[in-house]
Amino acid sequence: MALKGNLRDFTITQLLNLVNLAQKTGSLIIEGPSETATITFREGKLAYAQVNTEDGGLGAILHKSNVISTAQYGTLKARAASMNDKELGLLLINSGYVSQEDILASLQTHFVDIIQRLFSWVEGIFHFDNDILVPGDKIPVKLDLENIIIEGSRRLREWEQLKDELPNLELALKFTDRPGVNLKNINLSVEEWKVVSFINPKNTIGAIAKANKMSELDIRRIVYGLLQAGLVELIRPEGVEQTLPGIDKAMPGKNKEEQKNLVNRLIGRIRSL
Repeated sequence: MALKGNLRDFTITQLLNLVNLAQKTGSLIIEGPSETATITFREGKLAYAQVNTEDGGLGAILHKSNVISTAQYGTLKARAASMNDKELGLLLINSGYVSQEDILASLQTHFVDIIQRLFSWVEGIFHFDNDILVPGDKIPVKLDLENIIIEGSRRLREWEQLKDELPNLELALKFTDRPGVNLKNINLSVEEWKVVSFINPKNTIGAIAKANKMSELDIRRIVYGLLQAGLVELIRPEGVEQTLPGIDKAMPGKNKEEQKNLVNRLIGRIRSL
């Protein structure tokens, strides 16, 4: 019986458990609302993963993992564009730029990150194809699924909690007015410092995440920590018009000044209750 269906009926956890227990070889293709993920397995172990909207080349993965610099990545794209991942990996190792361990670790992290993001997908269709294996020009890995499933389930619970606490990434951040507080005296991680360096009323949280190549889970986790510590507060981004959606249709026949006065009176009335 073919393995296919809808994510409304089968969770990512259930699918990975099935692949693991049946020791399946092939690819699980999941079509979400805006992107498609292909997860390839060999005898029930993770071998490869790719999302169609992302650059899955070895150079991009090493750059994302900070194994190579932006300048080195640019050189690779210009001078080694015709090389496949196996050829590029061998060239980098023989040239002394990276080690085999660096490459495997970066690939493993990248593939696992793709699967972890799938745990938050609730819409999409999937099917398993036994004939789709790891592309011949790609470097496979071999990872047990048990730890991936456990970590994914934990991240899903955390994701749901953080979405409740911080549902809108279109808000901006500003530092709170706390005299005597010096950020240099606070122990922040490298990732937290990256976020702090972008805090500006003009930058939305989503834009900060994009600039630092962070997932929505990672940016929510960091911002929530900064909020809990009282170091920052949420604000509306500068330049965004502060109006209520649909106000024109809701109040036909009134000009904007009249609508504004009415809204202010309504807000005042609510506050007095």
